[in-house]
Amino acid sequence: MHDLVEFKPKLDLQDARYWAQRFQQDALEVEIEQEVAPRIRKQGYLAKPDFLLLARWKSPRSQKRCFANSEDYVREVTRVALSTSSEQLRIEVLTLLDGVGWPTASTILHFSHREPYPILDFRALWTLGYDEVPPYTYKFWLGYTTYTRTAAERYGLTMRELDKALWQFSKERQTP
Repeated sequence: MHDLVEFKPKLDLQDARYWAQRFQQDALEVEIEQEVAPRIRKQGYLAKPDFLLLARWKSPRSQKRCFANSEDYVREVTRVALSTSSEQLRIEVLTLLDGVGWPTASTILHFSHREPYPILDFRALWTLGYDEVPPYTYKFWLGYTTYTRTAAERYGLTMRELDKALWQFSKERQTP
């Protein structure tokens, strides 16, 4: 395991806007960005249908396990994640939900939290120099979040734009 979280981007981040513009959104993602995310931010929690929608978008195979969570449990766990000032609690509490690992938890924060959060994804990580997915730990998550927030700010991007750019670059450049 790495003592330091280091990123060595394969993409010149000055070109991130170009790659973000090449990203093709599907209808589900448009719905999440335009309707679901603003509703969640206003409510301060996820209702179960919104939770299932975000989980399906990130990891369709987890749907059965995600569905097993009760409406009350989803609401309370996500309320904690979206209201706490503890960075560690924000991400880790979400993994208490059945069917939610670090990538889905990061997706919930990405679309639901008022602060910018990246999505943990093998494509984005590849673009940032990780040919293999590292073990997900809070230390890695914090390093990844700090790095992407700094990069987004430096290059005048939203976190969503940066996420799209990292994903798209990998899609077009990473060999299977």
